[in-house]
Amino acid sequence: MKKLTLLMLLASSTILVGAQERPTHEIHAAMLYDFIGNVEWPNEGDPGTFLVGIFGDDNVYTTMKQWYDGKSKGGKKYVFKKLAHADEASECQVVYVGRSRNGDFDNLRSGLSGKSVLIVTDGIGMGEKGSCINFRVIEGKLKFEINEAAVGAARLKVSTQLSSMAILI
Repeated sequence: MKKLTLLMLLASSTILVGAQERPTHEIHAAMLYDFIGNVEWPNEGDPGTFLVGIFGDDNVYTTMKQWYDGKSKGGKKYVFKKLAHADEASECQVVYVGRSRNGDFDNLRSGLSGKSVLIVTDGIGMGEKGSCINFRVIEGKLKFEINEAAVGAARLKVSTQLSSMAILI
């Protein structure tokens, strides 16, 4: 797996969330892109598009479009979609759920049950609720959790490098 430079920098940095140079949505977008590069999907070799849905965070959506639109994952071209409702996520390979939509998480997760979708969230307790990867601020530092059961249920494989930097739950 590749592209752990940013993740290693962020994981080893002492950047305090309140004093960081970049806005949180830019850090989330960059880390989300690196997460995708360090996860394998069962149908990764199939042709088509790689759909990333952003639910509840317009700033992350705009940043992802600006920075990564037109890039590819293997033979698939990234397509970013702003999701207005949880039921729009069914065709996505990745869904990022912004803090403002955490209340819709159970609905989203049940609609994606049995599908190979990487769900990434931002909020306390979201990893325990079944998110594959969850951003957390701990002692003023941005960290991320990986819910191994949720990743396994989605039939995804996370690189050992990514797992080694995460809080495993």
